[in-house]
Amino acid sequence: MAISIRFFHSPTPQGSILPTSHLQTHLKPSTLFTNSHFFNARRAKTHFSALFSTNPSRPSFFHNPEMGSISSGYDLGSIKLRFCDVGRNWNRTRSSVSRAVVSDVGSEVKRGGEGEGQRGEYDVVVIGSGIGGLVAATQLAVKGARVLVLEKYVIPGGSSGFYERDGFTFDVGSSVMFGFGDKGNLNLITQALREVGCKMEVIPDPTTVHFHLPNNLTVRVHREYIDFVAELVSKFPYEKEGILKFYGECWKIFNALNSLELKSLEEPLYLFGQFFQKPLECLTLAYYLPQNAGDIARKYIKDPQLLSFIDAECFIVSTVRSLQTPMINAGLVFCDRHFGGINYPVGGVGGIAKCLAQGLVNWGSEIIYKANVTKIILENGKAIGVKLSDGREFYAKTIVSNATRWDTFGKLLKDEKLPKEEEDFQKLYAKAPSFLSMHLGVKADVLPPDSDCHHFVLEVTAWENLEESYGSIFLSIPTILDSSLAPEGHHILHIFTTSSMDDWQGLPRQEYEAKKELVADQIISRLEKKLFPGLKESIVFKEVGTPKTHRRYLARDDGTYGPIPRRKPKGLLGMPFNTTAIDRLYCVGDSCFPGQGVIAVAFSGVMCAHRVAADIGIEKKSVILDSALLRALGWLRTLA
Repeated sequence: MAISIRFFHSPTPQGSILPTSHLQTHLKPSTLFTNSHFFNARRAKTHFSALFSTNPSRPSFFHNPEMGSISSGYDLGSIKLRFCDVGRNWNRTRSSVSRAVVSDVGSEVKRGGEGEGQRGEYDVVVIGSGIGGLVAATQLAVKGARVLVLEKYVIPGGSSGFYERDGFTFDVGSSVMFGFGDKGNLNLITQALREVGCKMEVIPDPTTVHFHLPNNLTVRVHREYIDFVAELVSKFPYEKEGILKFYGECWKIFNALNSLELKSLEEPLYLFGQFFQKPLECLTLAYYLPQNAGDIARKYIKDPQLLSFIDAECFIVSTVRSLQTPMINAGLVFCDRHFGGINYPVGGVGGIAKCLAQGLVNWGSEIIYKANVTKIILENGKAIGVKLSDGREFYAKTIVSNATRWDTFGKLLKDEKLPKEEEDFQKLYAKAPSFLSMHLGVKADVLPPDSDCHHFVLEVTAWENLEESYGSIFLSIPTILDSSLAPEGHHILHIFTTSSMDDWQGLPRQEYEAKKELVADQIISRLEKKLFPGLKESIVFKEVGTPKTHRRYLARDDGTYGPIPRRKPKGLLGMPFNTTAIDRLYCVGDSCFPGQGVIAVAFSGVMCAHRVAADIGIEKKSVILDSALLRALGWLRTLA
């Protein structure tokens, strides 16, 4: 059950408490009516400072001065009623409006009052609540836009979500969190949370990943850069100069990015402003834009095994080898892990999306769960709304799709001709393979006491197996950092290995389940032999997911986690940005510049929010320069 209530101003004395039993009778006008599960009053202006105490000492209230909001702790049955003043920055686009909203993550939540589905109700509709979509939505809400996020599942986050079983809290996707530092301009997750008045407690990870590679090569990527380089040089002493030069070039990219205010590269006023303020940094990035990590590495390094190690480093970033990994992506990730460090959020990765979703609501925007978008509605070639599987329609000035580009144009716009720009994109990029994933609950004593949190395993001597299905294994043990995620005396093992949808299509149910168990048993046996003797006997919980699982729950075509180049790319030149060939339709997430990974999709969200804000009139915009820049960027992509 979800409740949406809108208030008229009521002459309650300053600082008094409004009992829940008087909600209907005290607020004027008091015409509330029932429509299915929703109670709505007509939209109106109000100032909650006249209704509720801002005294933070009162236990039933929380006052956040950064947000300019007051939230109550009233309970309506099992539903908590929260009040927030969203007047700050709201006057950019409309009169100051305050709302009472219900937030109940995990159930169908609907907010919005009369006029639901009518045109002009929202500035932006965002399809999907992955990190990219939520960052874009919250940034726009803070700027003053009215945003509606539509999420197919029952909780936010997409592949950065969570689920709970038998006392364990599992991260759906990666537990390696970039962008969570406390300094610089590339701590994008920290900044996104701060924008909506949230701060999460984090636990520093002393080792980004521990590599276990062919020929008994083991390398720890330490948090401190000097320690990482020292370990790598100890393995390849004759390549010391090459190691320093290659990673030194990564730092050039990172430092250039970290010096800039990150906004949309499709917005000329910002772009030219940054160029005039930081010309050397902008030229540095322009120089590396068409280059790949493997080419730079080969300028300085000759040892085949060290180059293979850099392939493994890049594979974690992009699921391809270094010759296909854009140098800008490599520089961003290879340095952020040392500059800001890898930091794990207390309570699990799913808390990030929950905080962003609540922040969105606190800023007066809305999110609906169990809202399966099946169609983007066009009118005269412009995106004007979306249609859900239950027939509901929502309209907005702009539509932002956090679905993959294959899902956006192949499913949500399946009745439309594929734009040439998307044809060109699909000629350059294929869908990255999906994963077979396992979530294990194990007895704690199976792990050595000095175990690292993250491991990458590629055994024997077969470097060529790196990109093969089930060839390499990525393992996270987040309970090493946060023991609260598991029952006492237990750990979580989260295991990923690449797997193609083709391996699982067309199998009868019984064969499908048998194959899941067989492949999972083989992966567990490899980890038992390489890292944790006795692992099989220690398992108390096991959940196995295939590409079909990822497709079902994350609504990603073939369970893909983003694009990979079909051939050696020219860096990031071919990657599309947020605008699309369809007017008022934008894309955000891992099939947009700069690509895969948490920090990359957060960057995509920031860029998308800025571009959309300019287009709906809450950021500065130059129509003439816009047109010229977008044509120039389109031309650059043809060079890829």
